[in-house]
Amino acid sequence: MKHIRKNLTFWVLLAIAAGIILGHFSPATAIAMQPLGKYFIEVVKLFINPIIVVTIITGICGMESMKKVGRIGGKALLYFEVVTTLALVIGIAVAYVVKPGAGIDTSGVSVADVSKYQNGSAVSMLSFFRENSTIQFLLGSILAGLLLSRSAHKATVLAKIQWAANYIFKALGWVMKLSPIGAFGGMAFTIGKYGLAALLPLGKLMLCVYITMFLFIIFVLGAVLRYYKVSIWKFLRYLRDELLIVLGTSSSEAALPALMTKLEDMGCHRSVVGLVVPTGYSFNLDGTSIYLSMTIIFLAQVFNVHLSWEQIITIIGVLMVTSKGAAGVTGSGFIILASTLAAVKVIPVQGLALLLGVDRFMSEARAITNFIGNGVATVFLSNQESLFDRSKAQERLQ
Repeated sequence: MKHIRKNLTFWVLLAIAAGIILGHFSPATAIAMQPLGKYFIEVVKLFINPIIVVTIITGICGMESMKKVGRIGGKALLYFEVVTTLALVIGIAVAYVVKPGAGIDTSGVSVADVSKYQNGSAVSMLSFFRENSTIQFLLGSILAGLLLSRSAHKATVLAKIQWAANYIFKALGWVMKLSPIGAFGGMAFTIGKYGLAALLPLGKLMLCVYITMFLFIIFVLGAVLRYYKVSIWKFLRYLRDELLIVLGTSSSEAALPALMTKLEDMGCHRSVVGLVVPTGYSFNLDGTSIYLSMTIIFLAQVFNVHLSWEQIITIIGVLMVTSKGAAGVTGSGFIILASTLAAVKVIPVQGLALLLGVDRFMSEARAITNFIGNGVATVFLSNQESLFDRSKAQERLQ
């Protein structure tokens, strides 16, 4: 009994179940629980940028060569592009095989105003960098790390940074103990506002998205880990608490600082964790890529629009660019869908109204897949650079 009381997984699962029950039987009360999830995420987000700063600066200063830092960054961006493009192609392929949009009766689905998602049509790179504080702190930390590594006061400054890091991670540990409250609030709000009944009209699409992302995690990301003799199942079990927090809050941000800590504890070098995880949060969105490509084909099927091979290639090309702005910009998922539909010019943008009711339920699958994808990328690149402590991994992944 004492073991259960201290088990975070148990309490988060219990909180999620309680949120679902409250949302179903007392929607008004459940909707009022939104601040619990919202403010928990906001508090956790306060730790993201300080952790990026201390992790990257100490990691870079601990590297024997600055060329290695540049090489890791270059390999990371190449890896992100390859894997997210593969995710886009898989999303399109599965949608064509399963046909989740075939036979959908649009009259049975509530139609909402989608004009706000068409404002500006696209997420520009300028707004992406301006609104994404994670990228700003990432670039600033890299510059600070490079300058400090050449400074005569390196040892003194590093000692102070490591002292600060110790207290930052201790504080984060205390905040994460509140994660069941955040998971309860997030899940209660989702079920209370949208209701389980909202899933029925587009249940086939939701099932298709969830199964595709599950298979992508097991077979694609699993193959990446298996190449370096790491079990995807043991890796997922190791991150189970963080995955449940992402599930409950529908936000990968809620567990991002904890992911960085866990990856370092399992043997990934601090410099790789500091470079790959924050960058991947913005550029390695596997779940979002699958969702975007699949929903576009879904809408084409709903409106009986036949897409030529040229148009499909155009969709992939546009999404390869626009999907990189899917983090750090409010409402970006629908903005990116709107901009892609505008580029293809054959699918009605108003079709986005069909997705509004179920998008929140699919956001959990997107967030979990993005989260796992960034963890896998860090393990892969740590191994690539021979900066992976296998003895630590074997100890943690038992």
